[in-house]
Amino acid sequence: MANLVMGALLFAQAGSVAIIGAPEGTETTEVAYETLAAGQAREAIANLEALRAENPGDPALLINLGSAYAELGDTERAAALYREAAESDIRYQLELADGSWVDSRRAARTALRQLEGNALAMN
Repeated sequence: MANLVMGALLFAQAGSVAIIGAPEGTETTEVAYETLAAGQAREAIANLEALRAENPGDPALLINLGSAYAELGDTERAAALYREAAESDIRYQLELADGSWVDSRRAARTALRQLEGNALAMN
């Protein structure tokens, strides 16, 4: 399983994605982290949807795309993207915005639980 450095934004999570001196063998990928962290969900969606055409099933991309839709209030689409990420054949370790590392499937399931929990709290 590969390590992937990225800023996976779990629902309502923020932080820094600056990677300095990343371990050898660690890959980075564009997942619109800075755009999402800046609160520009619509721009992030445009960028991520374009990247998705090139990398379908990429869990990091799907998680951040779900987070962008959640930020705009489209919880159904966000939940579908989190589920797709959790079920993706692609799997790797993600560095989250808080600097912790987690399996991509676990990150997707956590994001889905947070989304569902927030929806329940609002009712």
